[in-house]
Amino acid sequence: MLLPSNANAFWPFSTNADAAVNTRIPSASTPVLAAATNSNPNIGAPLALATSDGSALIPYTGPSGTIADILPTTPPDRISVYVVRPGDTLSEIATMFGVSVNTIVWANNLGSARDVHPGDTLVILPVSGVEHTVAKGDTLKSIAKQYNADATEVAEFNGLDPAVALAAGTSIIIPGGEVAVPATPVRRSSVSERHVIREPYLGGSGPAQTGYYGNPLPGGIITQSIHGWNAVDIGAARGTPIHAAANGTVIVVRNNSAWNGGYGNYVVITHSNGTQTLYAHMTHAIVASGQAVAGGQIIGYVGTTGMATGPHLHFEVRGAKNPFAYCAVGSVCSPQ
Repeated sequence: MLLPSNANAFWPFSTNADAAVNTRIPSASTPVLAAATNSNPNIGAPLALATSDGSALIPYTGPSGTIADILPTTPPDRISVYVVRPGDTLSEIATMFGVSVNTIVWANNLGSARDVHPGDTLVILPVSGVEHTVAKGDTLKSIAKQYNADATEVAEFNGLDPAVALAAGTSIIIPGGEVAVPATPVRRSSVSERHVIREPYLGGSGPAQTGYYGNPLPGGIITQSIHGWNAVDIGAARGTPIHAAANGTVIVVRNNSAWNGGYGNYVVITHSNGTQTLYAHMTHAIVASGQAVAGGQIIGYVGTTGMATGPHLHFEVRGAKNPFAYCAVGSVCSPQ
């Protein structure tokens, strides 16, 4: 069959949004393509290929979501989103992001470490917490009280049965756990070795970005100062609108009323200054992953989902100082 000299051909690697380019069909006078040759026959040893457990090849470069791009570009304090690929295991994914398997299980409400399938979207939370070595007589309740944490959350994160006694000498992680900082310097020998801060972001996770963030909950009352991962709690009536603190793109929306690492229904927005803001305990979110939002835009409503004893917004900033860090508990405060 004869084709016209001009044809509209589909080219799968085009950057054109319509994935179509105008292509001229070669004629008999078109030069034939020749294979490239190398004038130097001593090319040297072949490049070693990275593999996963000696089998699957790992690309050196590739689209977002491959090992090649995630490892060098994701700051250690940021929340990541990963789409499971065929052949992935949870242990490999955990190693890729430098977190524990339990961190992923706990944050994604998985039934077990085997409960991942190609195409699943996982939220990778770099968990802030404290490592505790269980002493004789310790219980989940007593440990949680010691670190101002939640016993149920500690059990879920560590895969523990609350009805089974803890074994002395084992180490567990208290997600969101806090260790009181001594008022005066002390010698290392006098500090208990039973608790070690793994990721100390209580004082802020970056430089101040004065004037960058707006108030996500205007009129709300500060009910808890900096805690967890550089967060403050802002109280307001259930159903009060929550606003994006700055222009950005939504990267995570969890609207399933599940535990979700204690956040319940929550939203994460990434901003042009390289930071992320997180809004937790919503009744529900009204934005979608991938959506561009403007500062001040309503993204959801105050609720009590996840680990919340009353209606409030848990507001985190990752990559910068929390703009409410200076605010007093009980005050109606504006961000700096």
